[in-house]
Amino acid sequence: MGRLFWKFFLFFWLAQVVTSAGVGIAIWLNHSDHLGAPGAFGVPPPPPEFRGMDPRFAPEFPGGDPGKPPSLYAGEPPPHRLPMPLLPILAGSLVSLLFAGLLAWYFARPIRSLRAAFGAVAAGELETRIGTSMGRRNDELADLGNDFDHMAGRLQSLINTQRRLLHDVSHELRSPLARLQAATGLMRQQPERSLEFVERIERDCGRMDSLVGELLTLARLDAGMTGKLDETVDLSEIVGDIANDAQFEAEAKTCTVSVKLNGVLRVRGNRDLLHRALENVVRNAVGHSPEHGVIGIEAALDATPGYLSVAVSDQGPGVSEADLNAIFEPFFRSESSGSYSGYGLGLAIARRVVAANGGTIVATNRPAGGLTVTLLLPSLN
Repeated sequence: MGRLFWKFFLFFWLAQVVTSAGVGIAIWLNHSDHLGAPGAFGVPPPPPEFRGMDPRFAPEFPGGDPGKPPSLYAGEPPPHRLPMPLLPILAGSLVSLLFAGLLAWYFARPIRSLRAAFGAVAAGELETRIGTSMGRRNDELADLGNDFDHMAGRLQSLINTQRRLLHDVSHELRSPLARLQAATGLMRQQPERSLEFVERIERDCGRMDSLVGELLTLARLDAGMTGKLDETVDLSEIVGDIANDAQFEAEAKTCTVSVKLNGVLRVRGNRDLLHRALENVVRNAVGHSPEHGVIGIEAALDATPGYLSVAVSDQGPGVSEADLNAIFEPFFRSESSGSYSGYGLGLAIARRVVAANGGTIVATNRPAGGLTVTLLLPSLN
C-alpha cells in the first residue's frame, strides 16, 4: 500500500472514531443525568410549595436533611451513574476501521494504476492504456483515466509521425545526395562533360533546397509558429494570382485552368500562409492532371453560414477511398500518383495552414473521374 492509501485510511478512520466516541459520550451523559432527575423512575416530584428550590436540602421534604448528604429517596442512597458504553464505541470503531480501509483502497487503487501507467509511458511503452482498469467507475478518477488514454494516444500518434517523417526525409535526401556523389565522381573521370554534370548538380541541389524549405514550413506549422492570423485577406485576389501561375505551368501539358469566383471573398488569417496552401493544392492538381485536362478552381460562399469554400478539381486518376484522408499526411503517395515527382508535403502543409486559420480541408473523388480538394474557411462577408 502506498502513502496515499494510509493517509486516506487514517483520516477516514480517525474522523469516524472521533464522531462515534463523541456521539456515544453525549448519549451516555444525557441518559445518566436523566436518571437522577426528580420524578424519574418512581422518584416523587417536590410539592408545589418547594418547586423552584433544591428539594434535597428542604427538611420538610421527605428524606431532606440539611446536615446530611442530599438524597432523593428517604432512607435510600442515590442511584449511581450508568457505566460508559465502551462496547458500542469499540464495535463502532471496528466497523469504521473496515469502512475506512475499503474507502481508502477505493480511492488509492486507480491512482496507483495511473502512476504505473505514467511510468510505462515514460519508459517508451506508448501503447499503455488504463481505461479498462477503471472498471465501471463514473467519477473524476475515471475521467482522469480517460484523459490519460487520450494523452497517451496523442503522444503515440505524434511520435510515430515524427519517426515516419524522419525515415521519409532520410529516404528523400538519400537519392539526390547519391546523384551528387556520382556526378562529382564522373566529373573527375570525364572532365569534358563537366557542364552536363554541373547542370545535374544544380538541379539536385535545387530539389534538396525545396525539400528542406517545405520541411521547415511544416515544422513551423506543427510548432504553432504561424505568425499573425488577424489580417483581412481578399481570397479572390489570391486565387487569381495562383490561377495565372498555374496556367503558365499547365501549358507544358496543354492543360487549362478554369476559375470561377462568386463576388469578393474575404477571410481573416495570414495572407502568405493562405497563398502557400492554395498554391500547393492547385499545383498538386496540375501535377496529377492528364494532358489536355482541365483544372477547375471555384470559390464561393459556402452553404454553412459564416464560411466560404474554395474547391480545386482535376481530371486525374483520383485516389482510393481508403487514402482520401491519408493524402494529407507528410510524404504520402497514393498508388495512383504515377510519375508525379512531388515530395508529398504540399497537401500536408495545406491542411495545417487551413487548420491554423480555423478551417477544414477535405478530398473527394469526382463521379466523372479525378479529385476535388475543398478548403472551408471562416468568412468575413
